[in-house]
Amino acid sequence: MYDPAQLRTFLAVAQTLSFTQAARRLGVRQSTVSQHVRRLEDATGRQLFARDTHRVDLTVDGEAMLGFARTILQAHERAATFFTGTRLRGRLRFGASEDFVLTRLPEILESFRRDHPEVELELTVELSGTLHQRLAAGRLDLVLAKRRVGDTHGELVWQDALTWIGAPQLRIDPDRPVPLILFPPPGITRARALEVLEEHGRSWRVACTSTSLSGLIAAAHAGLGVMAHSRGLIPPGLAPVPARAGLPELGDVDFVLLHGRRRDGAQEAADALAAAILAGGDRLIRGVGAIGSISGRDGA
Repeated sequence: MYDPAQLRTFLAVAQTLSFTQAARRLGVRQSTVSQHVRRLEDATGRQLFARDTHRVDLTVDGEAMLGFARTILQAHERAATFFTGTRLRGRLRFGASEDFVLTRLPEILESFRRDHPEVELELTVELSGTLHQRLAAGRLDLVLAKRRVGDTHGELVWQDALTWIGAPQLRIDPDRPVPLILFPPPGITRARALEVLEEHGRSWRVACTSTSLSGLIAAAHAGLGVMAHSRGLIPPGLAPVPARAGLPELGDVDFVLLHGRRRDGAQEAADALAAAILAGGDRLIRGVGAIGSISGRDGA
């Protein structure tokens, strides 16, 4: 009843919330994306997206279709694998950035290992900048990470806004340097945070540095300062800094899949894992788990 090509297009739009970016990811025209979505909506008899000239959002029926689309596409892939008689084998070196430590990425990886038990999956969790370096050096086959501002390489999984976050009751004094909680170089969010503060002439100091996201979150919970973070991945117990605190906007960040050099035995496995991540990309976005807000100096 539901065309797999249309379901893949639906997932691409649902994850990027953009017909243009979905077309770029799929390598098709935007008119093809619109046609696939329209035909899928005709098949379901429901509107899956609420859209106007400025934004695209999933409807309630669209949210429901996410789970169905993933299930149908996974069953389609398993059937194709069974009847073609091909089984993926080999060593796959996969790198994921620290951003995904608290998401449902482990569920996607567990499902991949169950479907492809003869693939030797090696996971590296590191800073996005470090993963880019290791991929370029031929030490990784596939990377899921943030993309540097201005870069165009990689396959877009989704785009999100960067925002300042911290403990809900943290007060930011506009007359004192901004206390920062940062990844070390070559962290991409670190570079962006320092760049925008310098551009706006805002003084800053480093309150905490850690290579571990858990370490940064602990420092934020302790009220040591603020950190730049993806709005869709805000850890529970932390909150966005309100605009009245006067911190400059950080802009958007792209989360992308990047393939390494072609290597015997790894390419097909890397393609299969990339497809699984793209199919389940919306599951990586936690949604805001924060409660409350951060105050300015006057507590207003």
